[in-house]
Amino acid sequence: MTGVEHVDMLIIGAGLSGIGAARHLQEAFPRKTYLILEARDAIGGTWDLFRYPGVRSDSDMHTFGYRFRPWAQAKALADGASILRYIRDTATEAGIDRHIRFGHRVVSASWSSEEARWTVEAVHDDEPVRFTCGFLYTCSGYYRYDAGYTPDFPGVERFGGTVVHPQHWPEDLDYTGKKVVVIGSGATAVTLVPAMAERAAHVTMLQRSPTYVMALPAEDPLATRLRRLIGNRRAYPIVRWKSVAVITLLYQLSRRRPQVVKSLIRKGLLRRLPPGYDVDTHFTPRYEPWDQRMCFVPDGDLFRAIRRGDASVVTDRIEEFTPTGLRLESGAELAADIVVTATGLRLLLFGGVRLVVDGREVRPPETMAYKGMMLSGVPNFVFTVGYTNASWTLKADLVSEYVVRLLRHLDAHGYDQCVPCNDDPTIAERPLLDFQSGYVLRSIDEFPRAGSRAPWRLGMSYAHDLITLRYRAIDDGALRFSRRPAASTAARPAGRPRRGRDGESG
Repeated sequence: MTGVEHVDMLIIGAGLSGIGAARHLQEAFPRKTYLILEARDAIGGTWDLFRYPGVRSDSDMHTFGYRFRPWAQAKALADGASILRYIRDTATEAGIDRHIRFGHRVVSASWSSEEARWTVEAVHDDEPVRFTCGFLYTCSGYYRYDAGYTPDFPGVERFGGTVVHPQHWPEDLDYTGKKVVVIGSGATAVTLVPAMAERAAHVTMLQRSPTYVMALPAEDPLATRLRRLIGNRRAYPIVRWKSVAVITLLYQLSRRRPQVVKSLIRKGLLRRLPPGYDVDTHFTPRYEPWDQRMCFVPDGDLFRAIRRGDASVVTDRIEEFTPTGLRLESGAELAADIVVTATGLRLLLFGGVRLVVDGREVRPPETMAYKGMMLSGVPNFVFTVGYTNASWTLKADLVSEYVVRLLRHLDAHGYDQCVPCNDDPTIAERPLLDFQSGYVLRSIDEFPRAGSRAPWRLGMSYAHDLITLRYRAIDDGALRFSRRPAASTAARPAGRPRRGRDGESG
């Protein structure tokens, strides 16, 4: 093993969240040292990994983009290549790319209270590498990069065509003039179908049950007008807040008046789909709006493909694969040359990193998530989990801002460590992600728990989190602050308290 390198702050992951976190930290602490460890060989995370046709954001870029770097392109629902370029340009312009160690897969992190530091073990070129840091910040998302989720389909080995998962799209896959079946009804499926329909003979979206799908303009007309009038930098926060207000209103209306939202969605579908189309079978879910993530399609491209006859939707269950396609439980058969299994993700907490605190392994389901970003009993550790009902980056930016405030608080009071502690027995446990999507339900028991009230409840309201994370006191009674024993003995006067409120002596 090579020598140990120490930095003040260590970030895991060079995707959208990791690059944003680095930008916030180096802006606030130009004299602190930091590194980003990235398992893959490129910046971009999700947006470098996914290469399937039509890959795009399903959140508008005025909220999916960083708060500190305005999105300048016309498209509000942007393609994957544009998003990847945006992330990489952010890293290059801020010099963040010089702080990234590529090909470093983190496998474990061990905290020592005696030294007030993490020892991080990684693998690079099949060799172990070690780093130490004072603060560990994981921005690795919550799904596995090396494998997507595919059910065990009976008879798939007999199929004479090609089966591919969107997470592992072959560069040389030619679907021109081919019959394609896309299994799934989520954001990936509704993106793939219209994109592949442009070249395929026909694309069928095969779903067990429908998803709520709404059309949005590919370009935001307000953003376009404001850019012309006042320039992009001044227009960006206005459009960003407009987008936040719209998605918040839609979510709140969905939870409080679901029948109203169902009716609005259905009327929109009837306008865009062919006359007489069976909307109730193919686009009316059994669950309420936002029990699962809603899908948005730019300019209704999915519906246009259906109207043209280039694509169709079948709602049924798979009985088995055949040599030439799929046989369904209804007895119908679908011929296929290519089957795309857009069947979801596999969740993986913290990129699979094993956490140890003072020699004791951390079992995430036995911890509680503080403000949806720290773990009870785990010092100087933050993770990023974005919103399920809005843009991921809205939450990622707020988490980074909070980390800046937290580190400033530690510096101001001479503390070395902070750790969330839940000592209130009246707080009931809740799932960390209160979401009904299959990929969440399959793995949620492996995740930390949330609590029944603040600060242990994972917020899903940007406006509420904005107040909580950007402005409220850091020392709220649930965070415990201390100095490492040697520093405490040398530097702290006898009788000096270990905790202090913001603005008070520590």
